[in-house]
Parts: sequence; structure tokens; C-alpha cells
Amino acid sequence: MTDIPSSPAVLDVWCELQCPDCRTALVDLRALRERYGTALDIRFRHFPLPRHQHAQAAAEAYEEAHAQGKGWPFAEAVLARVEELADRGQPVLVETAAELGLDADEVDTALIDGRHLLVVDADVAEAKAIGVTGTPTYLIGDELLDGSKAQDGLRERIEQIVDRLLG
Repeated sequence: MTDIPSSPAVLDVWCELQCPDCRTALVDLRALRERYGTALDIRFRHFPLPRHQHAQAAAEAYEEAHAQGKGWPFAEAVLARVEELADRGQPVLVETAAELGLDADEVDTALIDGRHLLVVDADVAEAKAIGVTGTPTYLIGDELLDGSKAQDGLRERIEQIVDRLLG
């Protein structure tokens, strides 16, 4: 899901919803949202990893949740259930949607009809084109920051870049 930036500071976060490291990154993303508010446009981007069996379905379910107005809450709720998603698969996505008050039947249908597949594929193609190899990976300004190996110091680096972009 690529939107037109509404801020001079845009942080693209390539993530996947079956990734424990992406769950860990939520702490930093919440802190960045709290610090910058709407001055920093944080955009969730998809990069489902092949080793995570349910990551592609989770990305498509996220897009349906986003279409229903609750993309970020859905992402956070699914990331809180990473192990359960790995064990139980797609039913976790539909249950999570229902718990958030989304139209769970529509999420289930979206997983069957593939209506959001092209959005996810576009994110993956862009990620590969710019050198993303794992999750989470951040693009801020013209800097690509790989958090898939270690996340120590990344929030501080992102803050430095955002502060520079915001002038």
C-alpha cells in the first residue's frame, strides 16, 4: 500500500506479520509516532519472507484490514500473536479481524479471492529493487536501514534523519 506522502518525513517500514523481529520493532515505531505525531508519515510496507508460511496471507489480510480502516491495529494485533499464527495459520487472521470489529467474513473472502495480492506484490518488487533482504527494514530519506540482523541504535538513527528532514 503506497500512499502519497503527507509529510516531508516519510518512513517506509518493510515488515511481515509473522516476524518476531517486526514485533520487537513495534516499540520503536510507537515511540516514533509519539515523538513526531503526524509530522512523520510511517507507512507499513510488505515483505513476506518465504520461510514464514503464513506471511503472504497475513499481508493480504492486513490490506483488507487497512481497507476497513484498521490497518495498524490489525498489524499490531497479529504481531502480538506471531507464534499462534505460525501454529494455526489463517484462522488467526480472521479471528483477529473479528476481535477488532472488522468484517471478518470479508477478510476471509479477501484471502480466497486474492484482491490484495497485487498491492503486496508491488511492495515486494519495490523492496527487492532497493535492496531489502529482511525484516524489519526502514527507508527514511535516502537511507536504507536493515533491522533484520540487529535493531540496536536504529530508532536513534531514524530520529536523526527525521530531525534533519523536518529542519
